[in-house]
Amino acid sequence: MAEVVLEKPQHSRGFRIRRILNWLPMGLTYAFLYMGRYNLTVSKNALGDLMTKEDFGIIFGAGTITYAFAFLINGPLTDRMGGKKAILAGALGSALMNVLLGIITYLVIVKNLVINVALVFSFVYAANMYFQSFGAVAIVKVNSSWFHVRERGIFGGIFGILISMGIYFAFDWGTAIVQATQAKLTTDLNFIQSTLRALIGVSETGVDQTWWVFFIPAILLFMFFIIELFLLKDTPGQAGFKDFDTADASSGEEDGEFNLMVLLKKIITNKIILTIAAIEFCTGVLRNGIMHWYLIYTKEIGLSADHFLREHWGLILMLAGSFGGIFAGFISDKIFGSRRGPVAALFYGLMIVLTITMGFVLKLNPFILGAVVSFMSFAVIGTHGMLSGTATMDFGGRKGAATAVGMIDGFVYLGTGLQSISLGFLLSKSWNYWAPFLVPFTIIGFILALKIWHAFPQAKRKGK
Repeated sequence: MAEVVLEKPQHSRGFRIRRILNWLPMGLTYAFLYMGRYNLTVSKNALGDLMTKEDFGIIFGAGTITYAFAFLINGPLTDRMGGKKAILAGALGSALMNVLLGIITYLVIVKNLVINVALVFSFVYAANMYFQSFGAVAIVKVNSSWFHVRERGIFGGIFGILISMGIYFAFDWGTAIVQATQAKLTTDLNFIQSTLRALIGVSETGVDQTWWVFFIPAILLFMFFIIELFLLKDTPGQAGFKDFDTADASSGEEDGEFNLMVLLKKIITNKIILTIAAIEFCTGVLRNGIMHWYLIYTKEIGLSADHFLREHWGLILMLAGSFGGIFAGFISDKIFGSRRGPVAALFYGLMIVLTITMGFVLKLNPFILGAVVSFMSFAVIGTHGMLSGTATMDFGGRKGAATAVGMIDGFVYLGTGLQSISLGFLLSKSWNYWAPFLVPFTIIGFILALKIWHAFPQAKRKGK
């Protein structure tokens, strides 16, 4: 079988502009899905004793485990119906669930509704996370038809930036919303916060309107649902351009009918995809094992809400993750010949050193700890963009991209669920368990990444 020539294609200026118009609104939708996902962490700090660390661990764990298993349905479903319908379902469904979370929060705070917080929030948050799971599979599915394999390191960087933007929206915008909706102001407000406060009518004699941390992401998701309805196209052909061979694992199979069983067999018997899934399980433990708990830790040690580390934690994570994604994409395409394994191995090696360091600096200074955790975010988001955002397209191919990313991202969130429940229990006893819990996962991820160092998709010519 003759191999496809793997040269980077030369696209017209019109094509490049239309591709940006395709992925940018979809990418922002994906980022706002993150805002409607991680706002739970912001609400936990705002609700205080109404949601304990153990409650938060259970709620977030229930959501992430639901998210993981939802991919078994939504990955193949997206490969069948296309990425556009998937992102629309995700945006609309998550918006509705965030509205419901906001209503429940309102009833608890204002109407003193007595409920089992862990149980009720777990149920609704799990439903939210089901719809959230459409986001990653949709964005990878659509872009698998718009990016050649030699360009996908670039997309991996973009994917990392989008993730980082979502984290920024969730933490910094979420924190800003909480500050603006407090009955008694504890910090100076900027123009946007003051405008929001005036629009929703917060009173000094009233109560904290924390429910807006759910309502505002819902509003943004509704807006982008409308935009995507008219702007997004699944393939270049639907946008008036010529479809092209992306030289991934689906090359030569463009005209074949969708067959779920054949597709699943192809993916679950692929040793490279299975290894990537195992690495990404570790990524799920590490990414959320630092990102969420650091914010909770800084509150527990007494940092005020307007302290730089707490107020701008989302911005710090966004910058770290964006640079991680860009750097990972650059060295993947420019140094390692569009292979993703070497990037993952290098970044996991860095995470071993940083996680061990984290254990030693935990009680020294929150700034030093914040710097260590930021560099960990640089490495872990760079790895995630390369593997979940890029390698899934390479080895799943256009026809199986959503199923592949669904499987791999499912493992990410199984890891997230494990750390959420485990650290929720362990950190209720002592923060000294934090770093030791994470270290083994950095070592396992590093060893597994070495195993796919030379992996590259085997594309074949159509009809050969």
